Amino acid sequence: MPPQYLIFDASDNGEGTGSWEAMACVRSAQLPAVLAEVQCVLAWAEKHSPGQRGPLDDGGTWDADQQVQTDSDWTTVTLTLTGPWEWGEELLARLSQQP
Repeated sequence: MPPQYLIFDASDNGEGTGSWEAMACVRSAQLPAVLAEVQCVLAWAEKHSPGQRGPLDDGGTWDADQQVQTDSDWTTVTLTLTGPWEWGEELLARLSQQP
C-alpha cells in the first residue's frame, strides 16, 4: 500500500548506489501510523536485502537510519536508506503499488 505520510526523495550516489530519504512531520495522534509505515519499509528492506546490512564504508551492502525529533506539538520522522540503486528503486516501485 502506498505510504500515507512518508515522502521519499531519491539521490543517485554514483557507482550503482543511492540514497532514499523519507520524511514525515506529524502531530502526536498520527505518530503511530508513521512509525508503522517506517516498520513496513524496513521489513521489506530486510526481506529483500541485497546483502549484509551495515555502513557502506564498512563493507555493508545496504543500511538504514531512522531519526525521530519532537518539537512542541510536531514530530518529524526521517528514514534514510542507502544501497544498490536497483534495490532502492524496486522498493519505491513496490511502495507505490495499490494493494
